[in-house]
Amino acid sequence: MTRPTRTQLLIAGVVAMVIVASVAAVALTGGKHGKRAAVSTTTSTHASTTTTTAAPRPGGVIAPLTGVRDATSGAAHRPALTIKVENTPAARPQIGLDQADVIYEEVVEGQITRLLAIFQSQVPDVVGPVRSVRRTDQSVVTPIGGLFVYSGGAAYAVNSIRTAPVTLVDETRAGSAMFRDHSRQAPHNLYAHPAKLFAFGGTPVPPPHLFTYRTAHQAVPGVVVTHATVGFGGGYGVSYAWDPVHQMWDRSIFGHTDLLESGVQEAPRNVVVMFVHYDGGVGVIGSEADLVGSGDAIVFTAGHEITGRWVRPDRVRPAQFVDSAGATVRLTPGQTWVELAPTGTPVTGS
Repeated sequence: MTRPTRTQLLIAGVVAMVIVASVAAVALTGGKHGKRAAVSTTTSTHASTTTTTAAPRPGGVIAPLTGVRDATSGAAHRPALTIKVENTPAARPQIGLDQADVIYEEVVEGQITRLLAIFQSQVPDVVGPVRSVRRTDQSVVTPIGGLFVYSGGAAYAVNSIRTAPVTLVDETRAGSAMFRDHSRQAPHNLYAHPAKLFAFGGTPVPPPHLFTYRTAHQAVPGVVVTHATVGFGGGYGVSYAWDPVHQMWDRSIFGHTDLLESGVQEAPRNVVVMFVHYDGGVGVIGSEADLVGSGDAIVFTAGHEITGRWVRPDRVRPAQFVDSAGATVRLTPGQTWVELAPTGTPVTGS
């Protein structure tokens, strides 16, 4: 049977969004964040980062990877789903990243960057392009568990991810849960259906909380900034511009706005920079970010820059973030990007 093309999937998605918007009688605000709001779930205080336009209902659960209340309680019954996503110019525009709870950006060979997009509170229809595993990945997902989805990989990288407590799904095993869009050139044309991938997960166990979040009335420490840059090498530096209206960090890469195929600009609530050592060398084939121990960290949240440290005593627990006084850094509920920046990478807030 012929698999649907990416264009057909997107058309179906647009139709679905129009129906949802009509039922909920929500007026879209227009512009990049208006489009984001049309496909996200509303909460009383974070209206632009949830999964449906329906009004919030009493009850529900707090999604463990975003700190946002999930009125459907779906987050109480799903494991984490981590998908390796390509980040080169040939991979663009990417699909589905605006619905990820957390995205890690790591340095791989040639100093290009690759993404680990983690889904749990939201289940987009399509995500991609999906690419191969790297050694760093096992350290990222070990405390998170759930499923790990990738196209394939070199033997040393596959052997590495097999040490993590995750269910592995590659292109060979995925069946209809992945498909090739033949309107794009391989290998940049592999896409995944998260809803089908969750079926590989067995007994659903939600992941632990990775971050601590502020309440609506807690003050934000640090220095007020409107721009942040992370100077990855090889031309992969990224910048974030604070949008005080929508309370998001508008992301840019390669000198351009980071737009997804839907036309939505990628714009997280938080940007967490972890300065890490890459064993084997930065950008060297087979290198691995050392994510156990401690190091410097910078957190950009709510229009502020907070300098501090990350601390992770062992692989089985996630990193904790503290400010220069040793107090826990509290993030804004919503999507978080974690930048695994090599030690010495220029990072600035202004």
